[in-house]
Amino acid sequence: MALDGIEQRRFSRSAMRAELLDAETELRLAYAWRDERDEAALHRLITAYMRLAISMASKFRHYGAPMNDLIQEAGLGLMKAADKFDPDRGVRFSTYAVWWIKASIQDYVMRNWSMVRTGSTSSQKSLFFNMRRVQAQLLREAQGTGEELDGHQLRQRIAQSIGVPLADVEMMQGRLAGSDLSLNAVQSHDEDGREWIETIEDDATQAADRVEVSHDRETLRSWLAKAMMALSERERYVVTERKLREEARTLESLGDELGLSKERIRQIEAAAFAKMRKNLEGQSREVQTLLA
Repeated sequence: MALDGIEQRRFSRSAMRAELLDAETELRLAYAWRDERDEAALHRLITAYMRLAISMASKFRHYGAPMNDLIQEAGLGLMKAADKFDPDRGVRFSTYAVWWIKASIQDYVMRNWSMVRTGSTSSQKSLFFNMRRVQAQLLREAQGTGEELDGHQLRQRIAQSIGVPLADVEMMQGRLAGSDLSLNAVQSHDEDGREWIETIEDDATQAADRVEVSHDRETLRSWLAKAMMALSERERYVVTERKLREEARTLESLGDELGLSKERIRQIEAAAFAKMRKNLEGQSREVQTLLA
């Protein structure tokens, strides 16, 4: 549940008054949770280091996320750290927890920076949280030496300084340059100004295309009907049963019904298709002649 302003301050004050654990007590609590799943030990361990989580959350306030949410994400990272901590490694829990807390906060900030995913790879994450700082530093250094850097040179140095591909720098710079824009925002302040959503191409079939497709379908249906009428009654029946039913009849079943062999039915079918093909080609040439 989200914290309101009063609850946040109360929570922060409570966390700052929590006990400070020495290494021996910390180790004992960690073992109790790992080996015995002692929830009281887990609660005491987390409560003792919640001040650390709050302190780290405060460092990300300038990214525009509510402090309440940052604290909650920091707390989630702290709980993950407690669950995965191995006291046998000889590392203090606070040292281990820092990574999990920071990772949890950073993931939250990046998820909520924009509706468009800001980045997922390690290089993109490094850029998101370091690019502006490195850029400012490079510009100060260039100014100190009297050097003028164009945009491309600056991006190249950022990539070299952080150790990421130039393409990632260019991508991240574009994503950090502006905020999300509503598609319902008006393009101008005039009363007749269009919303941005009106400029997006409609992927649906347009009316003219639907009319054209419908006309072509009707024309083809008419041609097929004429081609069928040019067949003998037996040929029409074989084609209908073999190609126009939902479940096509087999050559054998038609042969049994008409008192013919499977091979004879196949020959009738082939002859009917040849007649239809010739008829359709004739109708097509007739239409082309009329349009010429």
